[in-house]
Amino acid sequence: MTLSGGLSRPGERDRPIIKFMEIDWTLCLVLCLIAGTGSMMLFSIAGASWEPWAAKHLIRFGIYFVLMIGLAMIDLRVWFSLAYPVYGVGLILLVLVEAIGDVSLGAQRWLSIGGFRFQPSEIMKIGVVLALARYYHGLSADSARLSWKLLIPATLIGAPTLLVAHQPDLGTAVLIAAPGIAVMVLAGLSLRLIIIGIVGVLAALPPFIFFVLHDYQRNRILTFMDPEKDPSGNGYHIMQSKIALGSGGLMGKGFGLGSQSQLNFLPEKQTDFIFATLAEEFGFIGCFSVLFLYGVAIFMALRIASISHSHFGRLSAG
Repeated sequence: MTLSGGLSRPGERDRPIIKFMEIDWTLCLVLCLIAGTGSMMLFSIAGASWEPWAAKHLIRFGIYFVLMIGLAMIDLRVWFSLAYPVYGVGLILLVLVEAIGDVSLGAQRWLSIGGFRFQPSEIMKIGVVLALARYYHGLSADSARLSWKLLIPATLIGAPTLLVAHQPDLGTAVLIAAPGIAVMVLAGLSLRLIIIGIVGVLAALPPFIFFVLHDYQRNRILTFMDPEKDPSGNGYHIMQSKIALGSGGLMGKGFGLGSQSQLNFLPEKQTDFIFATLAEEFGFIGCFSVLFLYGVAIFMALRIASISHSHFGRLSAG
């Protein structure tokens, strides 16, 4: 028996042991392989040592993996009822960041409560998706295409995106807005509005880049487009990563033998440029293998979304 929009009532399938067995363990294996590859590269760039990065990475992954399994066993109806509260709490925390947030390196992105320091914008990555899925759950595809029906989802996306962009944290703001827009598309946003939105974004990019962004944000974009213009300054990171990517060739130089990473020519090799390290040591084959694993994970996630019995489940998983 189902509730509105395909959410079923509690039944035999809601028993914890059954929900545990229904978890897609193949997808879990793929995620473990991706995390394992990351740990292997961190082990390599630390000079074949678990410290300071690889061990912490594995421990964090283990904790989050167990948390993921626990969250996957929570009934979908619980997520449905928590959608708006999670969004509301996240939005309140973002407002608190503006008022009492910690300032670090010119950015105000963190909250400290009881000695625990966290970034509320991470909550909104989930909160926006859940809130939009809850909103569209009660709408038909035809209703979702009505222009005036876009006001609420646009507000749900726009409010946290603008707050995060003001911190400033443009990267996270994009990561909040993009999944929200994806939910709108999956919910039946008309092709005409999608095209209008794309054209509008492209038209707004130049003035946004030159008149709205902070200097360091603008320099990052311009440097990414033409790193050769300042190879020893702003373009240094990208130039060194390109050298690492190209020098790996087809098979790579071998595990622990990457000159760019091992000799510290490659900045932030343990974070932003870990993929360049992978390319140097394992070449095209290694890069393709990791990208293939990501492709498999995305495909399996979309397949799970497609077979969901509820509109809320499809949108929140998609």
